[in-house]
Amino acid sequence: MKCVLTVIGKDKPGIIAKVSTLLANNNVNIEDISQTIMQSTFTMIMLVNISNSGVTMQELKENLKELGEEIGVSIHLQHEDVFDAMHRV
Repeated sequence: MKCVLTVIGKDKPGIIAKVSTLLANNNVNIEDISQTIMQSTFTMIMLVNISNSGVTMQELKENLKELGEEIGVSIHLQHEDVFDAMHRV
């Protein structure tokens, strides 16, 4: 199952490393990634595949939310189909 993961917050060292480490530890594959810093705001969008993960999407969402609170960013995970439907013009 493919999901879209977004990360937004004040830029600081280690955001990508911590998010990608959590994903790797849960056997989540990063298929595509885009990140930029707009003034001092860090933004990242990842397309991830959780098909081989040992956790459910809900468990992964909770783990990512906890990590986001720990490092001071907002992290959201959505099923790719939901993301596409919400952003279709």
